Amino acid sequence: MSPETDPLVAELAHLLSQVAGRQGAQFNATAAELGLTPAQALAMVGLEAPVTMRDLAAGLSCEPSNVTGIIDALERRGLVTRQPDPADRRVKRLVLTEEGVRRREALCSRTHTQAASLFAPLGGDRLVLRDLLRRVLLDSAS
Repeated sequence: MSPETDPLVAELAHLLSQVAGRQGAQFNATAAELGLTPAQALAMVGLEAPVTMRDLAAGLSCEPSNVTGIIDALERRGLVTRQPDPADRRVKRLVLTEEGVRRREALCSRTHTQAASLFAPLGGDRLVLRDLLRRVLLDSAS
């Protein structure tokens, strides 16, 4: 049986997609509760430390021009500031404000709680799932 017709492969792909979709929906709902769009929430997660627009864009797998509007909106809301890079004053680093840090912490805390709930039915099998997923990712990277 070829991988294209293997029903187990199809089911695994479908189940992984459903789990990712559920986690994504929970993340988006949490973002909305915190007054953020999903894109703004993803950017906030990527701002754990000061970072350039280019580095944030790379972390979000998009072009820097796509991040500009997201950051502009976060800056207008007082969640992010653009500060000169000490090593090169022509470069701006994105830095969370105090309110931005609070909002990011709330987002990450709620997201972690939701993930814990999502995987709670697995109990000790969470370690098995982790190891299997790591193996899939490692094997597909080579």
